[in-house]
Amino acid sequence: MKILVVCQYYYPENFVIHKIAEQLVKNGHEVDVLTGKPNYGYGYILPEYKHVKSEMISGVRVFRVNIKARKKSRLSIIRNYLSFWRNSKKWIKKCRTQYDIIYSMSLSPVTILAAGNLYKKKHQVPHVVHCVDLWPESVLITHAVRKNSLVYKFLYKWSQKLYRQVDEVIVGSPSFEQYFHDVLNINDKDFCFIPQPSLVEECQEEPSEYDDEYFNILYCGNLGTIQLIPLIPKAMDILTDEKIRFHIIGMGPMSDSLRKDIEKYGLERTLIYHGPMPAKKASPYFKGADALYVSLKNEGPIGKTIPNKLVMSMAFAKPIIATLGGDGAAVLSYSKGAIINEQENEKALAEAILKMAQTSKKQREEMGTNNLNYFKEKVLSLYSLPVAGKEITDFISQFVN
Repeated sequence: MKILVVCQYYYPENFVIHKIAEQLVKNGHEVDVLTGKPNYGYGYILPEYKHVKSEMISGVRVFRVNIKARKKSRLSIIRNYLSFWRNSKKWIKKCRTQYDIIYSMSLSPVTILAAGNLYKKKHQVPHVVHCVDLWPESVLITHAVRKNSLVYKFLYKWSQKLYRQVDEVIVGSPSFEQYFHDVLNINDKDFCFIPQPSLVEECQEEPSEYDDEYFNILYCGNLGTIQLIPLIPKAMDILTDEKIRFHIIGMGPMSDSLRKDIEKYGLERTLIYHGPMPAKKASPYFKGADALYVSLKNEGPIGKTIPNKLVMSMAFAKPIIATLGGDGAAVLSYSKGAIINEQENEKALAEAILKMAQTSKKQREEMGTNNLNYFKEKVLSLYSLPVAGKEITDFISQFVN
């Protein structure tokens, strides 16, 4: 089967879509990707990609359209979104390749669906969307726009139109389906729940060596507004006299703010920001940590979802400190592998961290085992990475055969 994957972000940007595309190739399919030039988290187009229009990555042919680099300002983000929306449609209009199906991964913004919808209309082939973010809900939870504003009403109509034009929707969390029904009033689609595969790769390397004098906590993922990153330095300021170290790996809109807060609170000794890392390099940090941290702002439908990093963390058999609610909190309550904080303030987070640090090693090991067992029984059986491409392939194949 010949598949066109559409996503604004792709390797070396740190999103899981490249793993899915590569797995589809391993499953015997021919895969092309339509994406932008890498810039997310950097604030500029990577110099080595300025003139790259296409390349081969692990058997996947990647086509890159010009895009305005995403910087910090709201205007820059809008330009970034609209440039991919415009240039991806231009690419589709010029495309003469016949694909059997379009598979779009819908991260923000929802406007990436326009290219797939255009190809669908032009060639009469199915368009399947893997929805791991919700629009226009995303602009509400980040307070980019107000719900009663004309901008929100415009984005609502645009999002609704784009979603309605696709054939089928894969949702990254069960609660997404309710949003489509109750908020977007879309009731004529079938929904299939398939969580994202883990971005961090399993590796045979030894765990990273942390200082044994400290209880070491790791957060690895996007540093965005909805991940409540500012809570971490504030909580660690409360715990400044404790033998606790918090390690952060990743990048995103809050990276600079995190660096400033570390300096502001004088946390250079206890809050270590490692910056972004490729998945293979990050794995040993997961394996060596005493506990992992997962967070998601519990606001609106997005706050009820299962973060990708939660599934990823459970696979490492570690106890989890969590600041979240909704489906994610329900998963951890069931697994009995976490200390859950739903208050979203630094004092409550500090108390959760201290409680985990004071928990016996045996209890933490039991919590980690509980998480791993849940991952094996409820997730791995459904959707391990080797099966990830197969799950999606099986799902989309029904629209071609």
